[in-house]
Amino acid sequence: MDIKGTTKTKESPIELYIGIDVHLKSWHVTICSQSIVLQSFSQPPTVDALITYLEKRYPDCVYHSVYEAGFCGFWIHRELVAKGINNIVVNACDVPSTDKEKRQKRDKIDSQKLSKSLRGGILKGIYIPTIEEQEDRSLIRTRKQLVRDISRYKNRIKSHLYYKGVTIPDEFLRSSGYWKKSFKNWLNELKLANEAGSFALEQQLQALDKLEDQLSEINRCIRAVAKSSRYRTKVELITSVPGIGLIAGMTILTELGNIHRFKRVDQLNSFAGFIPNVYASGDKEYVGELTKRGNNHLRSTIIECSWWAVRNDPALTMTYEKLCFRMRPNKAIIRIARKLLSRLRYVLVNEEPYKLGIST
Repeated sequence: MDIKGTTKTKESPIELYIGIDVHLKSWHVTICSQSIVLQSFSQPPTVDALITYLEKRYPDCVYHSVYEAGFCGFWIHRELVAKGINNIVVNACDVPSTDKEKRQKRDKIDSQKLSKSLRGGILKGIYIPTIEEQEDRSLIRTRKQLVRDISRYKNRIKSHLYYKGVTIPDEFLRSSGYWKKSFKNWLNELKLANEAGSFALEQQLQALDKLEDQLSEINRCIRAVAKSSRYRTKVELITSVPGIGLIAGMTILTELGNIHRFKRVDQLNSFAGFIPNVYASGDKEYVGELTKRGNNHLRSTIIECSWWAVRNDPALTMTYEKLCFRMRPNKAIIRIARKLLSRLRYVLVNEEPYKLGIST
């Protein structure tokens, strides 16, 4: 249905609500007016294709659009806003869905849900980081991927040795963190039963060396970014908290973005994923495990730092010991993580270094 040529005044512009189901090779778009669904169609995965269609079929309207956060990031949002479209990006879990829609999932249905929910005003957009924040975040996440790749290669080498029946000398196993230079020298000099096996081990060691060289390069880059004007003061503040080092501090800062967008500590805990699942009905209420919703990069970093904090901050040490009397250590550390996150927010918002041993 076209609304081209419909009479409208400046006082009452026609508003259209556009739901975009984003995929790599195509987008499915649904356009709604205040009362009906106007169009539902597939198009090439570009903003220009959508703008061309809107200007041709529905000119001089006010456009509102929405799509779900995912693999495509935020470049679509930035281009839509630059073209004059009021766009938001939403968490997929926040889009209302019936059981029937979940069991009969189609792109058309998904885009219609987005469009109708946007029209109803029940969708809330997520925080959109700046391009600088997004690029800095990608640097830290790339480092995390490299660390995982290094760990995988080390495990592959150990599995290769075990498969060949090679026993690692006790002198290396007894040492803490036995992937040291002496152990690598022993691996480089190791000769297996035939040339093919030795060549395979050599290739794995060379790949490990390249990954470790890349890790050293990316660590240098992170240190340089931390000394820049954007982060220097914040890094000094956040590393004053026990358990927070440079890499962990940069991870937290890049994942949080603008700390002032969290008006309360509860909002920050929810973003980090430190809120439990709650099931309540009538007089019964059950509090379950931590919700899966949250920033996994931030949550894992805070928990890791909490284990260090309880060893270096007397106030947190005492709190942790008391908690361990009535719960398991892995549950107690979650409580410590919430306290640590509250401390981080305090030093960043108030721009005051942390005072060791002060309970909050």
